[in-house]
Amino acid sequence: MGTLEGKSALVTGASRGIGRGIAEAFGREGAAVAVNYRSNEDGAAETVEAIESEGGTAVSVQADVSDEDSVRRLVETVEEEFDGIDVLVNNAGVLEPSTLDEMDVETWDRTVSVDLRGTFLVTRFAIEGMLERGDGRVINVASQLGIKGAPELTHYSAAKGGVISFTRALAREVAPDVRVNAIAPGPIETDMLEDTTEEWRENKEAEVPLGRMGTVDDVAPTAVLLAGDGGDYYTGQTLSPDGGDAMH
Repeated sequence: MGTLEGKSALVTGASRGIGRGIAEAFGREGAAVAVNYRSNEDGAAETVEAIESEGGTAVSVQADVSDEDSVRRLVETVEEEFDGIDVLVNNAGVLEPSTLDEMDVETWDRTVSVDLRGTFLVTRFAIEGMLERGDGRVINVASQLGIKGAPELTHYSAAKGGVISFTRALAREVAPDVRVNAIAPGPIETDMLEDTTEEWRENKEAEVPLGRMGTVDDVAPTAVLLAGDGGDYYTGQTLSPDGGDAMH
């Protein structure tokens, strides 16, 4: 029996990257998984297929996490499908590098709307059922950049830093019934980094004490821990599968 047997989970931004990795890991551990996507329907279908191919249960649900009405429908759909949401993973995010002097307001707003506002909105609607049942897990995918920042990513760093603060504040607000934690990965091999140069990658790998970029398989087990019985005594925490990047 998997560690998440009998639980239902909603993972936002699960059509690719870290979100897909977490959704598939949850499926292997026995959870019924709602795979959220905004526009990548084919990617979401691939995630669902991967979960089902290993005997798991999954559905895909389209929604824009930055839009209140869309999020309301998302949560209602998943709760009806799975008779509630036991675990919420807020993973949806955008990454558009820009120096501050060249950044337009639209780029700033788009990043904050998805990465921070989206985390608020999905949690706002999903947590109602958790509080009614007196149990639930919220896992927010942040970033090491939300702690230490990075050039050309002031907007992303600010949004992810906000996610970490949101996590701590909400954990205090909804304890002891609902546990709220964050994951702040270091540099992870996903398509978000596909436009980076080879020089950047070599420099980044040299900075990481463990000597390599992480993979989604380095991140997903942290989410499984926080979602299952092993996460019972965690709340308000930010766990960092980062190869030691935080020490740099």
